[in-house]
Amino acid sequence: MPGGFLAGATAAGIKTKGGLDLGILCSEGPCVAAGMFTTNRIKAAPVVWSQGRVAGGKAQAVVVNAGCANACTGERGLADAGEMAALAAKTLKLKAEDVLVASTGVIGHCLPMERIAAGLKKISLSPDGGHDLARAIMTTDTFPKEVAVVADDGSFTIGGIAKGAGMIHPNMGTMLCFIATDASVDRAFLDKSLRQAVDVSFNMVTIDGDTSPNDTVVILANGKAGRVKPGTKAAKEFQAALTEVCTYLARSIARDGEGATRLIEVTVEKAPSLADARAAARTIAGSPLVKAAVHGCDPNWGRIIAALGRSGCEFDGAKVDLFMNDTCVFRDGAAHTFDEKRLSLMMSGTEVSVQVSLNMGEWQATAWGCDLSAEYVSINAEYTT
Repeated sequence: MPGGFLAGATAAGIKTKGGLDLGILCSEGPCVAAGMFTTNRIKAAPVVWSQGRVAGGKAQAVVVNAGCANACTGERGLADAGEMAALAAKTLKLKAEDVLVASTGVIGHCLPMERIAAGLKKISLSPDGGHDLARAIMTTDTFPKEVAVVADDGSFTIGGIAKGAGMIHPNMGTMLCFIATDASVDRAFLDKSLRQAVDVSFNMVTIDGDTSPNDTVVILANGKAGRVKPGTKAAKEFQAALTEVCTYLARSIARDGEGATRLIEVTVEKAPSLADARAAARTIAGSPLVKAAVHGCDPNWGRIIAALGRSGCEFDGAKVDLFMNDTCVFRDGAAHTFDEKRLSLMMSGTEVSVQVSLNMGEWQATAWGCDLSAEYVSINAEYTT
């Protein structure tokens, strides 16, 4: 945990299956804040509340629940989000305006405010509480997602937790993610750094092509440690560290996709533009046919080439090379002889890599996804029942 931050969680009875489901992340002092939120036209009440607070560039705490999204709940939902912030603020001896709110779970249900009020009184905050908080925000996740990076010279720490396994697609942050740092930074620099990190990490993850009304990524910086000035070596190190945190969490989300058995990493290189590389990588990683083939350990490279062809990326088919798990399966626009049984066996591990070389430029992008299993259908066919 970065210096000056505390966290904790409790079981408030919000999740139908029980377990930790309500938590707080807070700083011992005021923070500079930045955030990114869903681009879905349907925005949950907690997103509306937190967007308003982040716009001012300051916050000191986050209160979050799992088990109920507080989305599509009208005026009552907005009032509940505000009350949730006020209740947490009272516990922390802060103003409601200093508290961000996040929720995740089933859409269309109102928050059980009595349980939240009682639960907030039970939360014990500590420097080690981030581990419990990472578990409290889980819904269909199978493992908590958390990571911390310390600057080489020890001048600052960046720690982050995230949740997400379904309704994941590149269109902002695509899940819940809370990041804390003890670095001393300006708001404009923090906002720019977060957007750059999210763009190459969470915006390059796809599980199922959907996005949630609750998608939220926020970062709090309390300035307890070293000063990071824009344009300095420290600023570059901060950006690298923040990107590393976001990338680790993004890969964890892809690895834990609902019903997933393996991670898919798609790198498109030598593209004529960054936009082309990104479009191609995300289309391939999100293709249901590619995902199904990976699940079956089927080295059906034709599905990858077909996805590339519909991605909107500019390329010359006669120049394309394709590798799966470092095995060349397609070269100069035509099939390349390879050992299918050996490659199929290689694909049975926990990760499958796809590398496409367009040989049209110098741009590169990487996207992450997961295989598509029958369990994904089962999870989402029974989500509310």
